[in-house]
Parts: sequence; C-alpha cells; structure tokens
Amino acid sequence: MPKRSKNYNEAAEKFDRMQYFETAEAAKLAVETSRAKFDETIEVHIRLGVDGRHADQQVRGAMVLPNGTGKSKKVLVFAKGPKAAEAEAAGADYVGAEDMAQRIQTENWFDFDAVIATPDMMGVVGKLGRVLGPKGLMPNPKSGTVTMDVEKALKEIKAGKVEYRLDKANIIHVAIGKASFGPEKIKENLQALLDAIAKAKPAAAKGQYFKSVTIASTMGPGVKVNTATL
Repeated sequence: MPKRSKNYNEAAEKFDRMQYFETAEAAKLAVETSRAKFDETIEVHIRLGVDGRHADQQVRGAMVLPNGTGKSKKVLVFAKGPKAAEAEAAGADYVGAEDMAQRIQTENWFDFDAVIATPDMMGVVGKLGRVLGPKGLMPNPKSGTVTMDVEKALKEIKAGKVEYRLDKANIIHVAIGKASFGPEKIKENLQALLDAIAKAKPAAAKGQYFKSVTIASTMGPGVKVNTATL
C-alpha cells in the first residue's frame, strides 16, 4: 500500500472515512481537505449498478456544469469551408481537416482538451479512433461533439461542459471544479451531475442504480456520499 503524505493523513483525520454524507457536507469536506499548495481539482467517482458490456445498459452523455470546471479548455474543430470559418469566429483554438489528422498521426500532437467535428468530417476523424478513443477525445453525437452547430458546441465546452461515461468497472469519473470554487459551487456542480446521470438511467438497469459516490480533491481523501437519497 502506497505511503500517504502528511497532508493526506491530517486531512483524513478530519472526518470518519466510513461515514456517508449528504451532498452539501461531502462537498464541504472535499474542499476543506484540499491541502496542496496548488488549486486542486475536485473529482467525483460514481459506481453504477449497470453492466456496461451490454449496449442497453450503457450510460453516456454530456452536460454543462452550472459553475464550469475551472479549467480553460483548448478545442480542436474538424471542419471545412463556412463551418471552419464559423469555428474560428466562435473561438476554436485549432481548426482544420486532413492537415490536423496528419499532424496527430505523424507528430503525436495532442495540445487540445476536446474535439468537435462536423458530420461530413467523420470519415477523416474516424481513422483517428485508435488514438483519440483511449484519451476520451473521440467526437460523438451523444455528447454533442459531432454536430453542424459548431458555435453552440464550442460555447458549451468553453462554458464548462463535461462528458460522463462508464469505464470497464462501471464507474464514471468526472472533474467538477476546483477547490477554490468553495463548497457551495462544488455542491451545485455535484448535484447537477448526479441529476443528469439519474435521468440517463437505462430502462434495462435493475436494482440499486447509484452503488457508490465518492468525492475528493486531487491529493485528498475520498468522502463518501449518501446514495440513499439520490
């Protein structure tokens, strides 16, 4: 078991690690136990009672957090002609087509945090699936990143849009802000995310949907959220 830092151990002593807390108190503890010298990210880890191996139990979507993520995202847009001009005018950091795809493939270039593509560009972008997919960067219609409304998609990402999807262990991991946001804004972001995931519950899901919810700062201990009221 890895050795914990002094800051981590001191933070962990602030509360009972086995206790479950309502969202407001959990958010407060996650912020209070952020002890690093940098502005730590607050993350939430949600284990769902579904089996993501089955298509009818997949949980995936996107939403704009009420208070944003606290991170300025660089966005790459795959588009041509008028849509490329629209992307540039809307504040895209990078715009291109085959030239951008080649740069990613030959230079291993990934100086961006999100990718948007118009539908006609998916023939080009699809070939990048092997490199973009594992990084969570592959555009997808369900998350609103394959669209003709490039301006809207860009504004949402810049405003704090986050994607949520199951990993192989049926857990969703999402960054919901910075410790500097304070407890209230973190609570609002957490509640908005939980509401969105609740609405995305597959009809095929049986039994308890929210198995566990844990919130923590980058370097801090996990705080368990009471799932009984979710």
